[in-house]
Amino acid sequence: MGRGHTMKTAICYYSRHHGNTLKVLQAMAQEGDIDLIDVTIRQDVSLEDYDCVGFASGVYFGKFHEGVIAFARQYLPKGKTVFFVCTYGAAKGKGFETLTAIAGEKGCPVFGTFGCRGYDTFGPWKLVGGIAKGHPNARDLDKARAFYREIQNR
Repeated sequence: MGRGHTMKTAICYYSRHHGNTLKVLQAMAQEGDIDLIDVTIRQDVSLEDYDCVGFASGVYFGKFHEGVIAFARQYLPKGKTVFFVCTYGAAKGKGFETLTAIAGEKGCPVFGTFGCRGYDTFGPWKLVGGIAKGHPNARDLDKARAFYREIQNR
């Protein structure tokens, strides 16, 4: 990226339940020219026009949401720089593995991954009133912004 060129980024995401992932992405969007694309909304998407593409999701049972994975398979152009973002209640699990494999098949360099905890009442956590309450918090969001600044500077 030469000076004066704003990196144009698309982040394709799925965020339900508590909107944790969206909060993180909105923090990142304060740092640059980012279009947030909800993968659950039918739309014509051309990711060719972007310098960089992110994929983001909560982690459900150790995996990224299937909608995000299907979207990456279908729309990610060959050779496009990518990064991955997730929020999780207990653990990241193998969240990034499938997307990393898709990126590999399409020859897309992975610039980085960002994960932070997110309030989770999914499945068994509902019974105990949820875990990671209050996350993502201000510190998580600061880290998210710093992560995106780093990607812009690469």
